[in-house]
Amino acid sequence: MLKTEANFIHESVLPKEIIDSLNIIDNASYLDVTLGAGGHTNLILSHNNTVKVMAIDRDIQALHFAQKNLENYGNRVDFWQGNFANFQPLNLRFDGIIADLGVSSPQLDQGERGFSFRHDGDLDMRMDTSQSLMAKDIVNRWQEKQLADLIYLYGEERLSRRIAKTIIEKRPFSTTLELANAIASCVPSKYRHGKIHPATRTFQALRIKVNDELASLEKFLQIAPSWLKPEGRIAVISFHSLEDRIVKNQFRDHPNLKIITKKPIIPSIEEQKSNPRSRSAKLRVAYRI
Repeated sequence: MLKTEANFIHESVLPKEIIDSLNIIDNASYLDVTLGAGGHTNLILSHNNTVKVMAIDRDIQALHFAQKNLENYGNRVDFWQGNFANFQPLNLRFDGIIADLGVSSPQLDQGERGFSFRHDGDLDMRMDTSQSLMAKDIVNRWQEKQLADLIYLYGEERLSRRIAKTIIEKRPFSTTLELANAIASCVPSKYRHGKIHPATRTFQALRIKVNDELASLEKFLQIAPSWLKPEGRIAVISFHSLEDRIVKNQFRDHPNLKIITKKPIIPSIEEQKSNPRSRSAKLRVAYRI
């Protein structure tokens, strides 16, 4: 459960750039497949009072909060809970689609969700808490080679073998801080005092696997163009190279899309200073031919 609604606050990344990229028109319909606290959907609905939004999130807590946050828009916004890769719009077609990938600030800041090594909590990491697989299942049950490969491929962690060996030696783990401290204990001193916490990439790898993020993204990008009206735009914000590579390649290779952004749009210096979590964001935009 959420501790308070005030805890579920997320500052939308690249707000002006998203609105500009969608080229919002009167009486249009848009699809936000990563609703979160409702920030981007709110921007779209407030930008033009004739548009409607279909809003999706797999996190039921986020969906409940966003419904309250957006209730003043009435029937201009509809909600659907689930993985965006499994969404079926039936006969609906959209003038624009947006996806803001990754973990929201509220998920990171709530220790009980298990996404962050900065707050102690259960090793969970599920965006959809109805699913069975948790991070602790992987950490405590997988073989050493499986763990090393996962941490290397999904975390791009060069010390993956050392970290996997330490996990095997020190498990079982039940909390985020237990795992983070074990990882920090096995890496060189200069690694512990680098720009990022030594557990960052391992936690990323676990989160991606628990939520099947990359496979879901690939499936979504293959089918989403068919949900667009002609000239409709799709805008995707990614936060690490694995996601961005998929978005870049899928946009390039899809027969029904034409790329608008030859290079990704990144946050301004001012936004990066005011919202440090935006620093790694990259926005790519394409439209349906």
